[in-house]
Amino acid sequence: MSRNDEKGITLLGSKNTQYKSDYAPELLETFENKHKENDYFVKFNCPEFTSLCPITGQPDFAKIYISYVPDERMVESKSLKLYLFSFRNHGDFHEDCINIIMKDLIKLMDPRYIEVWGKFTPRGGISIDPYCNYGKKGTKWEEVAWKRLAYHDLSPEDIDNR
Repeated sequence: MSRNDEKGITLLGSKNTQYKSDYAPELLETFENKHKENDYFVKFNCPEFTSLCPITGQPDFAKIYISYVPDERMVESKSLKLYLFSFRNHGDFHEDCINIIMKDLIKLMDPRYIEVWGKFTPRGGISIDPYCNYGKKGTKWEEVAWKRLAYHDLSPEDIDNR
């Protein structure tokens, strides 16, 4: 995975975008957080995520929400889009996809805090909404992670079959 500065970002602005057909964490790129002194959230809403069921090969569709508090590095959004697209032909369970995304982003940018929530459309009459998070060990964000995990779904939304 690239830990690029702004001059090393290779995907943003490229007119020769390649869409990988299977899981490709090497696509992720970063840039410097210019506001390291501030704690603030960055949220990505990804309403068109797709992956494959590892057993049946049928497509799964989800809205993915990624929220993080950056430290030194931030994920570049086009590289994130291409990375998420790379799951299109990747076979993994919903819970695995969400945890893989979180772990790849932690490895990439070492954020203060991150959470990833997948809201998958129903198949067989059941929707699955895995949620995972992480707070940097030894910081206040470690406690925030525990509290958000423990209380994240106290007021579940009405299900509308998405």
